[in-house]
Amino acid sequence: MNMLKGGTIKLVGLLLVAVAMSAYGVSDKERVAIEERIQPAGKSCMEGDNSCGAAVASSGGAKSPEDIYNTNCMACHATGAAGAPKMGDTAAWSGRLAQGMDQLYANAINGFNGMPAKGLCMSCSDDEVKAVVDYIVESSK
Repeated sequence: MNMLKGGTIKLVGLLLVAVAMSAYGVSDKERVAIEERIQPAGKSCMEGDNSCGAAVASSGGAKSPEDIYNTNCMACHATGAAGAPKMGDTAAWSGRLAQGMDQLYANAINGFNGMPAKGLCMSCSDDEVKAVVDYIVESSK
């Protein structure tokens, strides 16, 4: 009889915990905020990040290849950081150019070795990335 009484108390306790937990819910507004915070990389914008969201929308349209290079690519392609071929270094680019422009575009868009996808310019379209590749290649012949 004591075992039945102890089991009943545990069962009632578990039911109370379950009811209490189900009573706590998130509002629709909280749910949307959570969903925005857990977006995959490249689809979310962290607070204080001026490179996405409204700041991009108000930038006035497409950016020039030179502007994109100066803000996203120059840190590595001007210094050779992470093994990046320097812009203007004909020897460093000759082997890459031999692979063809389609391969260079794919590497720039998808990332390659130490280079992240789109050089972390997640607000850049594929066409903008290709234009930057063209800009770098033309400056490296």
